[in-house]
Amino acid sequence: MRLSTRNQLNAKVTEVNLGEVMATVKVELPDGQTITSSITKEAALDLELAVGDAVVALVKSTEVMLGKE
Repeated sequence: MRLSTRNQLNAKVTEVNLGEVMATVKVELPDGQTITSSITKEAALDLELAVGDAVVALVKSTEVMLGKE
C-alpha cells in the first residue's frame, strides 16, 4: 500500500488497552522511544493488534510543539 503520509515509523506494539469505545496502543520505535496512539476500539480489533506485532506508525500533523526546561 502506498500512502501520502511522509512520517512513517516502524515500531513494535508493547501494550494494547481496550476501552468501551477507544483504545490506546503503545508502540516502541527502534531507538527505544515510545509513542501512544489513541484509536477506536473497533479499529484495534479489526487490525487484531497484539503485543509484539510489527506496525508502522503514521504521523500526520499540522502542528509540532516543543518544550524546554
